Amino acid sequence: MTTPLDHPFHIDGRGRTAGTDDNDHVRDLIEQVLLTAPGERVMRPDFGSGVLALVFEPNSGQLAAATQMLAQASLQQYLSQLISVQAVEVQAADNLLVVDVRYILLADGSSNSATVSLPGSSS
Repeated sequence: MTTPLDHPFHIDGRGRTAGTDDNDHVRDLIEQVLLTAPGERVMRPDFGSGVLALVFEPNSGQLAAATQMLAQASLQQYLSQLISVQAVEVQAADNLLVVDVRYILLADGSSNSATVSLPGSSS
């Protein structure tokens, strides 16, 4: 059994490539899906959510709703073999968009959550 690499890539205290557990690895994958722009990955140009393109829009309830739809659709498309997305909630606060994802890990049926903060424009 191999240990997943931790994201972002770094060297651990033993001087080796840092690994992580399965729960943290899934949270890393959620962050990668949300923070990757379509066209950014060379061999998978459709991968990503496009959420980062929204950070330049004025922060509002409409921006939060658009972010929620993009995030949920992307997570279901790219991570459906690992997680079952239960809810995606987006809050627009000051100059941040906070994306909270609640999901069930399919490997063991455990409920988990991940939070990703995105810098946004002020309203």
